[in-house]
Amino acid sequence: MGGIIARVLDTLAVISTVAVTGLMMFLVIARYVLGLSVVGLLELIMLAAVALYMTGALIASRKREHLTVDWLAGIIEAPGKKATHDALIAALTLVVTGFFVVWAYWMFSWGLERPQVTPAYRIPLIIPQLAIGMAALGCFCYALRDLIDAVKRMRAR
Repeated sequence: MGGIIARVLDTLAVISTVAVTGLMMFLVIARYVLGLSVVGLLELIMLAAVALYMTGALIASRKREHLTVDWLAGIIEAPGKKATHDALIAALTLVVTGFFVVWAYWMFSWGLERPQVTPAYRIPLIIPQLAIGMAALGCFCYALRDLIDAVKRMRAR
């Protein structure tokens, strides 16, 4: 299951990167080479960028590359202390991402009560809100995974 999620996240990252890059290149060429103003192009770039940022957050969480302090982690050599350090980092991450989940839920609920759309293409703003919510929930789940792993290692000592 983890491999499937990793492949989906990697695919989403590539697609959103290509979309942001391609749309930005098109915007620059259209404006400065062709002298055209393409209405709504920034809306599409924003949607792709939100997807890219949120996917990147999930990938960093999956790889345990978030909230790392290499200096302190490098000093700790004892496996028990390392597990305790990892548990502390995971617990802090769990608390922060818990707030992130609640905030995303409130934002999504507000978006359902007062639906809004982008000005040019009338794209519902719930789409980028869903990306933020999925990142919040995914990062929370990865933090929970890390905490469980660290506690298991602490108990093994």
